[in-house]
Amino acid sequence: MPAYKNRMWDGKIRLFDANSGELPAGLFFHLKEFARNRAYMMETIETDYGLPDELNEIDPNQMFDWIDKLGLPFKIRDYQFDAVCHALHKKRGILVSPTGSGKSLIIYCIVKYWLWQRMRRNKKALIIVPTTSLVEQMHDDFIQYGESKENMHRIYSGKDKNFNGIQICISTWQSIYKLPRSWFEKFECVIGDECHGFKAKSLTSIMNKLSEADYRFGTTGTLDGTQTHELVLQGLFGKIHRVTTTSALQKNETLADLEITRLELRHKEKFTGKTYHEEIDWIICHQLRNNFIRNLAVSLEGNTLVLYNRVEDHGQPLYRLIKDKAEEDRRVFFISGQVDAMEREEIRKIVDKSTNGIIVASLGTFSTGINIRNLHNIIFASPSKSQIRVLQSIGRGLRKSENGKATKLYDIIDNINGRNFAVLHGEERLKIYKKEKFKVKTHKVDL
Repeated sequence: MPAYKNRMWDGKIRLFDANSGELPAGLFFHLKEFARNRAYMMETIETDYGLPDELNEIDPNQMFDWIDKLGLPFKIRDYQFDAVCHALHKKRGILVSPTGSGKSLIIYCIVKYWLWQRMRRNKKALIIVPTTSLVEQMHDDFIQYGESKENMHRIYSGKDKNFNGIQICISTWQSIYKLPRSWFEKFECVIGDECHGFKAKSLTSIMNKLSEADYRFGTTGTLDGTQTHELVLQGLFGKIHRVTTTSALQKNETLADLEITRLELRHKEKFTGKTYHEEIDWIICHQLRNNFIRNLAVSLEGNTLVLYNRVEDHGQPLYRLIKDKAEEDRRVFFISGQVDAMEREEIRKIVDKSTNGIIVASLGTFSTGINIRNLHNIIFASPSKSQIRVLQSIGRGLRKSENGKATKLYDIIDNINGRNFAVLHGEERLKIYKKEKFKVKTHKVDL
């Protein structure tokens, strides 16, 4: 980063402010542990902030009856119910639950119960997400659960940031982090969905401005290797609570089984570059490689998601190749950050109802949070070693499809000289697969 290179910053984020003596409230339990391990005496002065009140005494039987009266289109799962009760009891925390576990329903029940308890005081809740697509998806999910359109306001680029008489606001963090503190004072409950992807400084700015929000929750599918450090998130939201795991959901058949096929492409052409960027440029422009991905995509049965990283250099050429090769009755869609959020949502809905569509989508728009219920195949067309992106991308295909078959992931690895960057990144992804106990097999292909 420029600030670090120019020696204006030492590269460290300090959660404790030595000048003011302040520590984020969510790290209070760390402070107690710190003192206990060193036999330090602690004196605390109790205030109303963050302490249990009448809302925190959650009766599970009463909660179950209340949720039953919501008239949800399906029955809430046990782990979802436990997560809702835990969150409302603790008033703050980070709920870690894998993709496909139904985090949006957990968020909906938390918000609805909180609003139901405080209805007479006209309170407002803020739900923050990282992308415009997730604003639309969360909005549509809430409507499916029974919420009225009139009680929700959406904020992203071009949308009005002022609203009255509406209790639920869904916004991207990029749209609001520069707004004045006075704008945030109307919210008393905040939920950060996919909170691992927020920039630490921007998220801290938002959460510090939410001075009236004593109910604070973050949700995410994974925290390992995240952009925002766990301690930053805990300071802003509170303790981590693991709701369930991918393996547990696959075991009880909530999520689909996953079969991973690593396709190691052995290049015969000589590569003369040395840097990572030179290698990536060479790989994504390699015609034989792109033809291989095209042939793979059109040969697979069912809905297929092809994930790429660079729009103009790789995504658009791949889209044209696949579209020209696909049969006339097979629909092929292209998605990047330049595609309008409403259009992305329409494509998602079309593929949900389709059985043989192909989506060529950028990792930035479709690796996090996007919910495709009827996905059969995923192709990793761009090299990556980011654990967050790998696991989130895999999550796109873990929701059970209508045919009940296992989702198939095709991981493309480019072997240029045996130890090039793409091979090393492929090895990092293999470690992630083994850690998550996914079924993996490897095939070598001569280009």
